[in-house]
Amino acid sequence: MSDGRKAQPLETDRPTPFDPPVKLRERAPLSRLAYPDGHIGWVATGYGVTRAILADPRFSTRRELLHQPVGRERAQQRPTPAPPGIFPHMDPPEHTRYRRLLGHHFGPRRVAELTPAIRRYTAEALDAMADSGPTADLVTSFAMPVPALVICELLGVPPQDRHVVQAATAVMNDLDSTPEQTADAVGSIIGTIRGLLARLRAGAGSSDDGLLAHAMATGDLSDDELANLGMVLLATGHLPTSSMLALGTFVLLTDPAQRARLAADPELAEPAVEELLRYLSILQFDVRRTALVDVEIGGQVIATGETVVLALPVANRDPDRFPDPDTLDVGRPVTGHLAFGHGIHQCLGQHLARTELRIALTALFDRFPDLRLAVPAAEVPTRDRMAVYGVDRLPVTWGAAPADRTTER
Repeated sequence: MSDGRKAQPLETDRPTPFDPPVKLRERAPLSRLAYPDGHIGWVATGYGVTRAILADPRFSTRRELLHQPVGRERAQQRPTPAPPGIFPHMDPPEHTRYRRLLGHHFGPRRVAELTPAIRRYTAEALDAMADSGPTADLVTSFAMPVPALVICELLGVPPQDRHVVQAATAVMNDLDSTPEQTADAVGSIIGTIRGLLARLRAGAGSSDDGLLAHAMATGDLSDDELANLGMVLLATGHLPTSSMLALGTFVLLTDPAQRARLAADPELAEPAVEELLRYLSILQFDVRRTALVDVEIGGQVIATGETVVLALPVANRDPDRFPDPDTLDVGRPVTGHLAFGHGIHQCLGQHLARTELRIALTALFDRFPDLRLAVPAAEVPTRDRMAVYGVDRLPVTWGAAPADRTTER
């Protein structure tokens, strides 16, 4: 039974750019949450409860069943069922059909094939930074273009269209965007995809052109499904990686000891990426599930129709699962973090994201060993109102440093 007297809105104020909201961390592992549309649901902050809900088929990701925890205007708009192709907001068997179609395109073998391109795009972006330096906004010059180029190559979208993808994705993930702005952003990405599909239909491409060409060649998907599928993959295939790359750089620039450890030992690159994923956990509001039946979990009963926000940044700082969780330790042997989710909806692109982050972070600090913030850390603007957390800009510089400038926390 819902008890609105005990429910509080979702706390979103962060004490630092790198730490989850303090008040959210003070909650019980599973507690009542008041949603902007009047719904009384739940928020899960404990690692065990969060992982259990992610793995439980009695919870749904269907968007027409989900309530929005923040962003009042969007919360008042009850969403419609996901159209064909928008598989993240589908349950089995529809979700399963799309995952089977896409799985090998994001598997370790395909990521290995893409690795030379990732290295090339990374090197080109770093060359451009060096040519225009000694200052840059790391977000626009490095963190955004590299993952955008990679996902465009994977899907077969011409790289010159990546600016459309970047701008539209930012609007879609801004929780203050109006429904009209969100619809326009979705439309711009779908328009880009439909242009590609038309080119392929006209014979201007081949099956070597990428994932969408391969999906089209199967003959099982309509153009509407292909366009929606492409939109989802473009939107989710670069913004989270871009955000992690920028935020991961930011935290390393404020923690000289951890950065020095990483620079001194190349073998730490892989565990460092896992630790950054755990420590920063950028999916802050939008991982949600709604109970399809009454479910008893964590000593509580989540009633049919109640939505649960899964606070991954807090769950990944649970001291019952991760010793000394508030310490960034690039040598920590992290296993089992939930940055990519868990269960059947675990991030399809996790292998690609890990590879991009490892290559990009290593190359960045190899190329600019004296990289530092160009402004005090407190002046770096963060994306507090976006479903995917990160920074809006990250001004950096390299070369001779002023004697009186410090960028440490």
